[in-house]
Amino acid sequence: MTSTLHPRAPELPPPVGPAPTGPATTVQGDPQAAARRRDANAAAHSPSLMLVMMLATIGAVAYAVFLLDPDHRGDWLPYALVIVAESVLLVLALLAMWTVLSSGYDPRDFAYHQARERLFDAPQILRDRATDDPTRWRLFLHDRPVTVDVFVTTCGEDLDTIARTVRAAVAIHGEHRTWVLDDGRSDGVRDLAATLGARYIRRLSSGGQKAGNVNHALSIAKGDLFVILDADFVPRPELLVETVPFFVRDDVAFVQSPQTYGNMNSLISRGAGYMQAVFYRFVQPGRNRFNAAFCVGTNVVFRRAAVDDIGGMCTDSKSEDVWTSLHLHERGWRSVYIPQTLAVGDTPETIVAYAKQQLRWATGGFEILLQHNPLSPRRNLTLDQRLQYFVTSTHYLSGIAPLLLLLVPPLQIYLGLAPMRLDVSVGTWALYYLGFYGLQIAIAFFTLGSFRWEVLLLAAVSWPIYVKAFWNALTGKQQAWAVTGRVGRGTSPFEVIVPQTLCFVFLLVTSVVGVWQYRDDLLPNLSVAWNVTNTVILGGFLLTAVREHRAVVTGGAA
Repeated sequence: MTSTLHPRAPELPPPVGPAPTGPATTVQGDPQAAARRRDANAAAHSPSLMLVMMLATIGAVAYAVFLLDPDHRGDWLPYALVIVAESVLLVLALLAMWTVLSSGYDPRDFAYHQARERLFDAPQILRDRATDDPTRWRLFLHDRPVTVDVFVTTCGEDLDTIARTVRAAVAIHGEHRTWVLDDGRSDGVRDLAATLGARYIRRLSSGGQKAGNVNHALSIAKGDLFVILDADFVPRPELLVETVPFFVRDDVAFVQSPQTYGNMNSLISRGAGYMQAVFYRFVQPGRNRFNAAFCVGTNVVFRRAAVDDIGGMCTDSKSEDVWTSLHLHERGWRSVYIPQTLAVGDTPETIVAYAKQQLRWATGGFEILLQHNPLSPRRNLTLDQRLQYFVTSTHYLSGIAPLLLLLVPPLQIYLGLAPMRLDVSVGTWALYYLGFYGLQIAIAFFTLGSFRWEVLLLAAVSWPIYVKAFWNALTGKQQAWAVTGRVGRGTSPFEVIVPQTLCFVFLLVTSVVGVWQYRDDLLPNLSVAWNVTNTVILGGFLLTAVREHRAVVTGGAA
């Protein structure tokens, strides 16, 4: 006999009647939910994507052979800059494509589906008269109840943002306790938590930043599993239903879902969001095959025993998420990533917020490379895990490469130094160049639906952030913790983009000199065209900075 237990939440699978014995879920395959799961995974399994990736791999190898051919070598200085920069880009691109080609692995195995079918005890729900309140449905694994804590971490975000997340967290389906972890020490947040039915934790110190905040909460909350949500990531009701069944395997330490953004309404937010989209849709799923998917700090469910096994969340880095993942993998724990949106949040909307976020992430990545090199034989990692963490720790070197390439055209315009032999035709250069970069654009079209010029712009102008991050990691300089969505005094973007501004002036002057120098040529000089392109890109970025500066000034005046 079938009973309707879930009329209020069509996104969750509708329950059926009690199982013959033991705890059993009341879920069957809801077509809409199943379709969402298929859509989230379909792109990563697409044969067309595999074909594009293979062609891009061939193009990358051909371009590398062309660059390294001694017959094509020009003057040593610009040639060395090109080789270093392009080698970084090529190696990281090849490793990323190798990971994407592995993304057909689906972590939802038979054990997962069986656990999902037995996640809820329908007879108990009926006895508790909780059919209309999914937040009271007790969760079961191995036919035993499992307790879950949901942590909403806050540190100065505005009350409306926190309220949206806490309200949604309280409403997550499956019995759980919601805790607001307030490092902003706000009485308003405390009162808000009480009003919305959440518990409130405020610690006396701020040591360890977000990781320290979570560790402190773990000394109070004692659930078997715990969820971490940033204050600006609003969870969907099915978060626990989709993730908890993975913990039926006793070696699973955490289950990570993607960061999906709902505020991509400015150049910076779109560029930052699209930058992450390929990673979450294609790269992270590929890491599942190697047991190397890592935590990204929010929208993640942890097993308490696993975190206790490594002494708590890692507090020695601003990128506590990646470091915690690394320590867990070294201890033999498994991770799971599902490319399914279970929470929607905010990406940086301003240049200042973007710079702070990227500086924190890049510093954490470089710290792994310099302080805990995953390729070291002392690391208890598999070969695949070593390579994946090496990619993670070197990823932001690709953000420094544009700086080297920016210097190449001026060397030719001012000093006549060319990276390639002058007898290499423009057509030959373009053929190999497009074989690599053209296919990268094709991948962008396939994965994002079109070429996102905002990504190109941010990739070309972010090198000062990554240079600073590398220096911080190299020297051990401590960087102040910055929350992406924190409210406070508006900061002019020109306070953080001085290098980009000076670079624009230099490139603008160089473009004028180059155009004048080659004014009699019937065809545009390649170095001049290259320099003018860089100037236009930086100019577009500075126009965005001017608009943000005006908004800050206007807001301050108001």
